[in-house]
Amino acid sequence: MAVVTFSDLHTEAGVKSLNEFLSGKSYISGDKLTKDDIKVYAAVLEKPSGDLFPSASKWFDSISSQLATCFPGKAAGVRIGGQSAVEAAPAKEAAKEPAGDDDDDLDLFGDETEEEKKAAEEREAAAKASSKKKESGKSSVLLDVKPWDDETDMKKLEEAVRSIEMPGLLWGASKLQPVGYGIKKMTIMMTIIDDLVSVDTLIEERLTVEPLNEYIQSCDIVAFNKI
Repeated sequence: MAVVTFSDLHTEAGVKSLNEFLSGKSYISGDKLTKDDIKVYAAVLEKPSGDLFPSASKWFDSISSQLATCFPGKAAGVRIGGQSAVEAAPAKEAAKEPAGDDDDDLDLFGDETEEEKKAAEEREAAAKASSKKKESGKSSVLLDVKPWDDETDMKKLEEAVRSIEMPGLLWGASKLQPVGYGIKKMTIMMTIIDDLVSVDTLIEERLTVEPLNEYIQSCDIVAFNKI
């Protein structure tokens, strides 16, 4: 595409040439907003008159509304005074630059390249992978659960123990073993997911407090093995 040059956009003559160029067009280049529009927009000092330059005025409003979505903060308002043709020259020269020579320009609406899309997808996949919790290890734990005395109902004691349910806890086999003086203790196996279940917390906050302490005097860890 041939390079389009706009001169003296700070003057009525320059805006007139822009208006004539934009007749029947929505944007400077192509059918969507590009860096060319940003460059020309920056060189136009104020909104062109809708009566005198309808095409340029409509284009100016369109660019303004699209830029506004990129800067959602509330503007207090500023006024730029005393800008002469000499001061406007940098904008004029910028408009003369070849369309491809824009490495230093701020790319607000540039098309996303295949490389950028791939990089974005890789970043998203990496973020999902890092946020996904790794599968935790498991452990097999053998507990001794001791009653208060020989009159404790061991069947109810076992039911009370197995009534505790929480994520990552699975009760296994159990058996009664004599301790002495007619008292028996219950040995019970459980499998836990390490990151979800703390055995110490299970004993201190669930097994040896109300209402289970009606049957349970104490609990001890007999064996603790990683699976």
